[in-house]
Amino acid sequence: MKILLVHNSRIPIQTYDDAERILWWLGKALHQMGHEVIYLVKKGSVCPFAKILIINEKKPIVEQIPADVDIVHFHCLPPELPRQPYLITLHRNTSDGAELDPNTVFLSRNHARRHGGKVYVHPGIDFTEYGQPDWEARRMFFHFLGNAAWSGKNVRGAIEVAGQAGARLHVIGGSRVNFRKGLRITLSPHVRFHGVLGADGRNMLLNQSKGLIFPALWPEPFGLAILESLYFGCPVFGTPYGALPELLGKRETPSRVIVGQDSAKTEAWNGQVEAFYSEFGCLSVKKTEVIEAVKNADTFDRQHCHEYVREHFSAEKMARQYLALYEKVGNGEALHSHPLRPTEAASDRFLPFGE
Repeated sequence: MKILLVHNSRIPIQTYDDAERILWWLGKALHQMGHEVIYLVKKGSVCPFAKILIINEKKPIVEQIPADVDIVHFHCLPPELPRQPYLITLHRNTSDGAELDPNTVFLSRNHARRHGGKVYVHPGIDFTEYGQPDWEARRMFFHFLGNAAWSGKNVRGAIEVAGQAGARLHVIGGSRVNFRKGLRITLSPHVRFHGVLGADGRNMLLNQSKGLIFPALWPEPFGLAILESLYFGCPVFGTPYGALPELLGKRETPSRVIVGQDSAKTEAWNGQVEAFYSEFGCLSVKKTEVIEAVKNADTFDRQHCHEYVREHFSAEKMARQYLALYEKVGNGEALHSHPLRPTEAASDRFLPFGE
């Protein structure tokens, strides 16, 4: 199959933006399965396993699509639709309530539900970029991984949780002084900032971390930081918003789940929960519950966290699921029977995380 992957950005990237990394891993996995992959991306892009076409900003995207491709897979919202079979992966939450194309694919079950859809593909990671975790490494601190400059990721909350748990925190993806939204200087002595690290630096820190502290204040569509952390045996401590309960194993039916080795809590699924405990972490709207779980981080089975990611979130599994959708739209079927609209009103207000 000849597959065109389209995104209005440059690849590869050195930051932690999820969309570009998902785009890269998907193309690589499809190539390894024997498919011909072409990227239509911005100037400056390079790729060793696929042909690169550079977007001409002065021409409509649809005029730059090769006539002989079997599938056009957009990873951005196209201004026009191509003649060829296509689908669109939505990598963000919509904020304007705009109608979405019936061939839209979401990143998680929760992401789909909040936009009136049902079709989703969980992103998967390329394990070769991470190597094998070092199970003998001494675990000395916790980490935060993501764009710390954006308030919705709530690095402040992560710092507070770590401080009140008596733990050190390493922030990957942020700096102690932030000028983006007014001057912010973090003086907490138990926190160390690393900025954006390369793969080797990131992997080294995750190999030494006890867990990810991630108290996001918005409905996360997905979250590669969750998978990367679990891969290195780091349980996740954060908020139960968006896809996070789903990524930690929450099913849509009531289920009994375990915290570490010796406690349990039952929760019914209603699309939003106040707290969720699993074998892979603790999510709660109450800061005190997250702090208590952080104090008990060593009770989690680190190798079980790693094996869970390898089984459920590989780039190969992601590619196979997309291939099934490519076949469907290639046969003239729509992924949804009608255009989609968000089922939850967009809000600029952050979600709660308090005592």
